Amino acid sequence: MHIAIIGNGISGVTAARHVRKRSDHRITLISAESDYFFSRTALMYIYMGHLTFDQTKPYDDGFWARNRIDRLRARVKAVRPETNTLLLSDGRDIAYDRLVIATGSSPNKFGWPGQDLEGVQGLYSLQDLELLEQNAPNKNTCRRAVIVGGGLIGIELAEMLRSRDIQVTFLVRESSFWNGVLPDRDSALLNRHIREHHIDLRLQTNLKEILPGENGRVQAVVTDSGETIPCDLVGLTAGVSPNIGFLKGSGIDLDRGVLVNRYLETNLPGIYAIGDCAQQRAPMKGRKAVEAVWYTGRMMGETVAHSLCGQPTEYRPGPWFNSAKFLDVEFHTYGWVSPEQAQGVDEAHYHWRHADKPICLTLAYRISDGGLLGVNALGMRLRHEVFERWLSDGLPIGEVVNRMDQALFDPEFSGDYSRQIRRAFATHQPQPS
Repeated sequence: MHIAIIGNGISGVTAARHVRKRSDHRITLISAESDYFFSRTALMYIYMGHLTFDQTKPYDDGFWARNRIDRLRARVKAVRPETNTLLLSDGRDIAYDRLVIATGSSPNKFGWPGQDLEGVQGLYSLQDLELLEQNAPNKNTCRRAVIVGGGLIGIELAEMLRSRDIQVTFLVRESSFWNGVLPDRDSALLNRHIREHHIDLRLQTNLKEILPGENGRVQAVVTDSGETIPCDLVGLTAGVSPNIGFLKGSGIDLDRGVLVNRYLETNLPGIYAIGDCAQQRAPMKGRKAVEAVWYTGRMMGETVAHSLCGQPTEYRPGPWFNSAKFLDVEFHTYGWVSPEQAQGVDEAHYHWRHADKPICLTLAYRISDGGLLGVNALGMRLRHEVFERWLSDGLPIGEVVNRMDQALFDPEFSGDYSRQIRRAFATHQPQPS
């Protein structure tokens, strides 16, 4: 059986690896981005000089031949389920028996005037990184950059540019950085931290227009307040959307992403979708329909491999978790900690903040029975397996606080703040939303 996998990111590669572990099926990985799988989350460190591209590749170049995983550098133009073929952009046809769509995401563009000028770009692909080296090689060529969009990619791009001493203005439409995800106090901590790193953070500010110079390159942006900000680079980081445009007209059911059931199957037999481009028809409780994060892509890849090898398996990701880094402040989240504007009637928060450092902890719990709902940690590392167990058990908030020393990571890498957290909790009174 020939399994074709479109996309060689974490989802597609994980699927290929686990199919090979379980079968002798023929496997073809198709990607227009790169010859070899690399860690997308490490792209920023190449620009910052911390890693080379080869150091971002988890497997040596001979791994693929040894494991009989064929690689095809090509772009898929269309999927033809009626003939079980893929049409490539160079006109070739590729036949398959089973198809896995793992095409990831594409940066959002919202029709801003000037968004296609030279010097305007996103930061998602390897090609985007190569373009950034051309657009912002140093502070002499790129004196000032404007970043549009207050998400994780935006803060990464800001850190990258500041590492080369390039001035950065950061346009965020929300009233506080990432406050659609974080509670107000966590978000406020990050506002201060971003500004302390000499990033010009502009809250409640939207991009209106990108202006060209005489040479056709970007020269400035205009905000919705009417201000004109001169710049040599515009980074568009206003989120991503599933990369599914090439599937229109294929007969595969689409919405925001490729619609799949719990087995990651599309509406057409033998065709699956995984990773950022997949959308659950019936999201599990506490999960979103589209989850564009690294670990869910890896889990989907392993899950679909079982089904491809004759063992139909449901996707069961467990409690939500994620991690990120805001400059030098690490972020971990497990379960759900609602921002204030979306907080449920049976939800309260316990918030602890270090007196001197950008370190804080927010625990969300049910007022009715004290059961743990979620945790956010900024500036400290937590143990995944501990919080996964506590969330599954609905451990009462008092017990969570009393056992915090079990959940903190090795003090060599993250300080032990359990005593301070317990001491402050003694005076905590839950406040219904």
